[in-house]
Amino acid sequence: MKIAFIGQKGIPAKFGGVEKHVEQLSLGLAEKGHAVFVYTRPWYTASIRKSYRNVNLISIRSIHSKHLDAITHTLFSTLHAIRNRYDVIHYHGVGPSLLSFIPRLFSPRTKIVTTFHCIDRLHQKWGSFARAMLKFGEWTSVKFAHRTITVSHCLTTYCKDKFKKETSYIPNGVNLHSNVKADLINQKFGLEKDSYILFLSRLIRHKGVHHLINAYNKIVTDKKLVIAGGASFTDSYEREIKQLAKDNPNIIFIGNVEGESDTWKELFSNAYLLVHPSESEGLPIVLLEAMSFGRAILASDIPENKEVIDSKYGLTFKNKSVVDLKEKIEYALLYPNVVAKVGQDCVAHVEKNYNWVEIVANVEKVYEGLADEGRVENVVVEVGN
Repeated sequence: MKIAFIGQKGIPAKFGGVEKHVEQLSLGLAEKGHAVFVYTRPWYTASIRKSYRNVNLISIRSIHSKHLDAITHTLFSTLHAIRNRYDVIHYHGVGPSLLSFIPRLFSPRTKIVTTFHCIDRLHQKWGSFARAMLKFGEWTSVKFAHRTITVSHCLTTYCKDKFKKETSYIPNGVNLHSNVKADLINQKFGLEKDSYILFLSRLIRHKGVHHLINAYNKIVTDKKLVIAGGASFTDSYEREIKQLAKDNPNIIFIGNVEGESDTWKELFSNAYLLVHPSESEGLPIVLLEAMSFGRAILASDIPENKEVIDSKYGLTFKNKSVVDLKEKIEYALLYPNVVAKVGQDCVAHVEKNYNWVEIVANVEKVYEGLADEGRVENVVVEVGN
């Protein structure tokens, strides 16, 4: 099959959950013999790069600003795609799904699939107009597509209750990783095995790192707090959290860390605990990544985080509660044996429930099912004539 992916920034993934998802999905489908095309943005993936491990890359420009980057790239990519006779155009995210009606109108033989990754309108970085468009994007994601994929059971239930639409649950995935020694991070930041608590995400408000800093500032510990991630059109927020941390030398900001890099592997391998205080999610890949390294997790008790942790594979705290977060961190520091045991159990959990081999196979089944439906429709038309 000839398959196009639209909505992501690009691959190979440097940061971003959607980008990591699309990278693994596109590579898996290419390995199965499909012709896969991923639309990329030149500020994320170099425009001169035309392929990545048998996946074709198509660089399309966008208006690179907070509000126009994603939608303009989706528009220009869609206009390009409808001229190239794809069997499937797969949109990632509710924002890009706003334009999924275009191939339905102008490329009727192409099957449209959307993946509902997250309720993006809940993210605090958006203004009222953007939130209204993202809310409409939720509707288009389930109404314009031939098939909608949801990455969590929470989102599956949301789409069924709100839009009366049955979707295909296919989660995010993760590859298992071997732990490595703290070499680079020791040289650069003085970090050693189990000497730090890790936060790894983009520095945007709904990820809740301000809650974590406020809680950590109230704790007496020799373990450092490492904040790994960069701003995403959120420079003012980055300044805000650095102001919160300015009087605590044990809080270390190390900037954006590219996924699968040596630094990325070392950070996960040697962290005592990953804390993820996010206020809203779809299905957080960073939790799966930490679990793949055997790291225990402390996360906010939003349904999407609890779905991954499944009550056995990490700790939770009351969402947005600095007091409860402080107490749970102190509990984790007080009981290292519990933390170690939970981390060990995580590996088998993600291997069983979130492995990419099965995920790619399930997405392929969605595509093939739509292709079969199309062949039946064509037969009906021919008989009727």
